[in-house]
Amino acid sequence: MYYGAIEAGGTKFVCAVSDENFDIVDRISIPTTLPNETMQHVYQFFNKYNLISIGIGSFGPIDVNKESGTYGYITTTPKMGWGHFNLVGALEEKYQKPVAFTTDVNAAAYGEYKKGSAKGANSCLYLTIGTGIGGGAVINGKILEGFSHPEMGHVLIRKHQEDSYEGNCPFHKTCLEGLAAGPAIEGRYSKKGHELEHDDHVWKLEAYYIAQALISYTLILRPEKIILGGGVMKQRQLFPLIRAEFKRLLNDYVQTPNLDEYIVPPELEDNAGITGCLLLAKEVSSN
Repeated sequence: MYYGAIEAGGTKFVCAVSDENFDIVDRISIPTTLPNETMQHVYQFFNKYNLISIGIGSFGPIDVNKESGTYGYITTTPKMGWGHFNLVGALEEKYQKPVAFTTDVNAAAYGEYKKGSAKGANSCLYLTIGTGIGGGAVINGKILEGFSHPEMGHVLIRKHQEDSYEGNCPFHKTCLEGLAAGPAIEGRYSKKGHELEHDDHVWKLEAYYIAQALISYTLILRPEKIILGGGVMKQRQLFPLIRAEFKRLLNDYVQTPNLDEYIVPPELEDNAGITGCLLLAKEVSSN
């Protein structure tokens, strides 16, 4: 008997199965094309295993409200063909097994909470900074959800006085994602982040924007750990810059853990999401 997991991204679906000890026995990466094509590959992978349950962490927006008539759907995504697609319903109909459903970043937060950088804590926040910016939180052992899931990448922040870039979010321009995601870096400098690795100005400005958001998350949620992942955060020189800017902006208003232990990279690296999905699969199987 196996647990199934799907980390459903706009570029690829990562599917995995684990035994009951969460040791992964097989995994596959499937291009995210149109739903019928992608799901056929998903089914071909899982059909080889006797599944107990499936955990999904999906790109969004998605409907996580179990009282809603569209619970389990990917909703208003711009990803071609995936708008209003019933992902949970498709898998439940195919396998007749319990399915857990949350966002990709919530799954990563849960993976880090149980098995990674926040292991032993009661709360954590996970922020992924890459092509887009998204965040998830675990508070007192539960994934934070309300009317819907958080959209932490779209908090509004103050522009730096020396930054003339207008922002690239089509909804808000100068939200965190519009000013600090990978495409914003490329739009501002006409180069990708990895080509700017040694340009201190680039990363000091990036740290200024990220730290502003972390101040807001800290003041509202008071997590015990903030974990920063995603492609942009592969630039590890960002961490001390973010901590320094966070300290300056917070100005000792509230107490936090030691910043070297508070703002940290993911211990599970790129496996945080799939680990969280497997953990959620186990939980939904016992409900």
